[in-house]
Amino acid sequence: MRLMIAAFAILAAFTLVFAQRPSDPALLIPQTAPELDYVSIPDPFQFPAGTAFNGAAASVAFDSKGHLWVLTRGNPSIYEFDNNGKFIRSFGEGLFTRSHGLRIDPEGNIWATDVTDHTVMKISPQGQVLLTLGTKKQRGEWNDSTHLLNEPNDIAFGRNGDIFVTQGHTPGANGDPRVLKFDKTGKFTKSWGGKGKEAGKFDVAHGLAIDAKGQLWVTDRENQRIQIFDQDGKYI
Repeated sequence: MRLMIAAFAILAAFTLVFAQRPSDPALLIPQTAPELDYVSIPDPFQFPAGTAFNGAAASVAFDSKGHLWVLTRGNPSIYEFDNNGKFIRSFGEGLFTRSHGLRIDPEGNIWATDVTDHTVMKISPQGQVLLTLGTKKQRGEWNDSTHLLNEPNDIAFGRNGDIFVTQGHTPGANGDPRVLKFDKTGKFTKSWGGKGKEAGKFDVAHGLAIDAKGQLWVTDRENQRIQIFDQDGKYI
C-alpha cells in the first residue's frame, strides 16, 4: 500500500507540471470534488547514491510480483523497484521520444506507447524490444499496406491475449482518436471510433481499461466522459 500511494503521488506530481493543457478554456476550470484520502510520503524510493529519476514520470504499473515500474521521459526511461520501493535497475536509453502509457502483460513483458514516434513497443523484462506496432516517426491510418498509428496513448489486454490500443493525443481536427484491436501476435483485427461527440466517437481517446466482465472503458479527455464497449467495439 505504501508503494502504491507513492506511485500515485509521483505520477500526479509530474502530471500537474507536464500534462498537455486542454484546448477548451472551460476545461481549465476545476470541478468541486471530495479530497482524496492520500498522504504524502517523503523519499518513498530507495535509490543508490548518485541515482535518481532522469526525466518526468509518464506512467506507472505493477507486475505480478508487486514490483513497481516507472516509465519516464528521460534516459534511462524505465525503472524497476521492489515492493518496498528499493531500486532494482533502470534501462531503455534512447527507446522513446515522448513516452506515454505503460502496461505489464501476464507474461511480465512491458508495453509502452510513444505519442511522438507513433509506436507501441513490447519489451521483455530484460529490456529487449520484442514487437513494435506502428512505424517510427510516421503518423497515419492503419491499413493492410501502411501499418501506421496516430499518437498511441494507452494499452490493455484481453484474457485471450488480444491487444487494445487507444490513439489520438491531439485534440481538434488533426487528431484521429480511436481504439485499435490486435491479436496476441500483433496482427491488426479492427478499429472503431473517430472524431466526434456522438456515442462511440472521441475527441481525445486517452485512457483504457478492461473490467472483470471484459468490457473496455475508454476515457475521452476533451469530451469529458468515459464510454464502455465490448471487445468488438459495440457501444454499451
